[in-house]
Amino acid sequence: MPLPNALRALTLALLGLLPAVGTLAATDPPAVADQVAQGATLYTRHCAVCHGAKLEGGLAPALRGSAFATQWQSGTRTSGDLYYVMKTSMPRPAVGSLSRDQYLAILAHVLKENGLGPRDAPLTEERLGARLAAGPATATAAPRETFIQGSPDHPIGHGPYDLALAAAAASTDWPSHNHDDGGTRYSPLTQITRHNANRLKVACLYQVGALENFVTGPVVDQGTMYLTTPQLTIAIDAANCHERWRYRWTARDTELWPNNRGVAISAGYVVRGTNDGYLIALDAADGRLIWARQVARPAAGETFTMPPLIVEDRIIIGPAGSENSIQGWVGAFSLRDGAPLWRFNTVPAAGEPGFETWIHDPTMPIGGGAVWSPLSVDRARGEVYVPVTNPAPVFGAYLRRGANLYTDALIALDLKTGALRWYAQMVPNDDKDWDVTQVSPLIDVQIDGRMRPLVIAGGKDGIVRAYDRDTHQLLHETPLGTRLNVDVPVTKEGTRFCPGDLGGLQWNGPAWAPKFGLLVVPSVDWCTTGKLADPTTIVSGKDYFGGTDTMDPEGTGLLTAIDAATGRIRWQYHSPKPMVAGVTTTAGDVVFTAENTGDFDVFDVENGHLLYRFNVGGAMTAGVITYAVESTQYVAVASGRGSFWFGEQRGAPMIAVFTLD
Repeated sequence: MPLPNALRALTLALLGLLPAVGTLAATDPPAVADQVAQGATLYTRHCAVCHGAKLEGGLAPALRGSAFATQWQSGTRTSGDLYYVMKTSMPRPAVGSLSRDQYLAILAHVLKENGLGPRDAPLTEERLGARLAAGPATATAAPRETFIQGSPDHPIGHGPYDLALAAAAASTDWPSHNHDDGGTRYSPLTQITRHNANRLKVACLYQVGALENFVTGPVVDQGTMYLTTPQLTIAIDAANCHERWRYRWTARDTELWPNNRGVAISAGYVVRGTNDGYLIALDAADGRLIWARQVARPAAGETFTMPPLIVEDRIIIGPAGSENSIQGWVGAFSLRDGAPLWRFNTVPAAGEPGFETWIHDPTMPIGGGAVWSPLSVDRARGEVYVPVTNPAPVFGAYLRRGANLYTDALIALDLKTGALRWYAQMVPNDDKDWDVTQVSPLIDVQIDGRMRPLVIAGGKDGIVRAYDRDTHQLLHETPLGTRLNVDVPVTKEGTRFCPGDLGGLQWNGPAWAPKFGLLVVPSVDWCTTGKLADPTTIVSGKDYFGGTDTMDPEGTGLLTAIDAATGRIRWQYHSPKPMVAGVTTTAGDVVFTAENTGDFDVFDVENGHLLYRFNVGGAMTAGVITYAVESTQYVAVASGRGSFWFGEQRGAPMIAVFTLD
């Protein structure tokens, strides 16, 4: 309920945003009105495409209402904190590109929309610092409960059961994010081939009907496809796109980073993470909530964006948020109720092995080590492979001397206990945000006359690496795209480096083509200019770059076929836009993928010849999968509302399904 005017005036006066006497003026002074009006215009031009025309959120968090109040009006954060976050992280991709007065005007507009002034005089840097502890509430969040028991407490849905998931490499469904435990993204289906791919047609379209980020990796089991947005979990008929059910999660805590990359399914459960730190389990039959448990801490910058992995009765997941300086971890939770089973700290705590590799001033926060892309598992070895991302502060490597284990590393953990088996760190003491994002596929390849069990790893440094799972030896590595200043530190004056912090391998990784011994890899060729800044301003749970990053005006993409035995490039396709959509190979000798141009593509896996192209209109940054329903092969692609990191907001979220004419 809005506060009476007199009480609002007194409250805002205590915040330093109103004079201490009098009630709210009928009109603002002209100088204030001009600043707020300028801020509204600048907001529309630079911010609305992500944060919403009315600050309601969308591709990026809301800047008004209960979500904003939960994050910013806790009593500890100030208008200066909000100003600092704005000018050091926005607008994407040209961070820091506005003037001081322009950032102040946008802040004035945001505060005004939340009933927090300014009223008596325009905002200046000298007037910032008031606590954002009050203001009229515009919405009420759901009550926060750390555990919610739904009904029933067991799903009535069926499959796929663990034995089927263990054998998924031979499945004509698409039962997990990367198809199977080893993350091969390879399907044994043969109906669509290099000889008939030009006969593909649209079988059906599914419009999600929500203007949210759409980076989901769909999964399919027994004719049902499961997909996600940040708030929605949806089941549709995989052959005709008819909706079967949808479930909307109502946030109970601060929502961070509105991205979600999909679900994991097992034994009738559909499991996913939420932006406010919950694991939730739904019934595959009808979408009813079975349980929800908050296992991450949004107030500390933790959020879930990755697809979980389910093995036996364990859900394995970790929080995103390295840029928020979280203390990263990956954990296992019970499929029955989400109860914690084990946890491994990717940023070691004091006394744990690896802590000595963080040499820092104890008064200066350090962290990172988040997880936001798919895992893989070798059941025979009992090992789960985790891609760990960057340390924080992102650019301030001098503040955290040493290797900074286990950031920017592949880590192999004991599946049952979470104990560290082995690791391979790819970017020690990273100062360029070069996350490791991929730890798949797991493949067996003949090298120098003998079969070697490989794990393929790569990340935003744009290098694809092959490690032996027996010896842990690095066998070969293949750089992709432009490389510039890779060993030059980020400076206060600015360092342009390639690949940039949005380059290299992103959230969709290599696909395996066993007949030809090829890894087919999507990547981004895009450079960044990073600048160091004063690291002493820290807003808990928010971006902690220790500087600013400004992307080049344009980035491009690559689709590269690499010989898995030697690391040599066999063929390469250049796209005018970053390539981040899924890549899928099949026994029909074709590659399915998609581009941010809106094109769904089919290539000949042997030589890279383009066989088919269809433009669906929306940007393509999400999953591309293939599966069979009643002996008919289908290909499904997700399009629209690509991640705001790439500025690809074209198109509403949609699934397009193709089959042969």
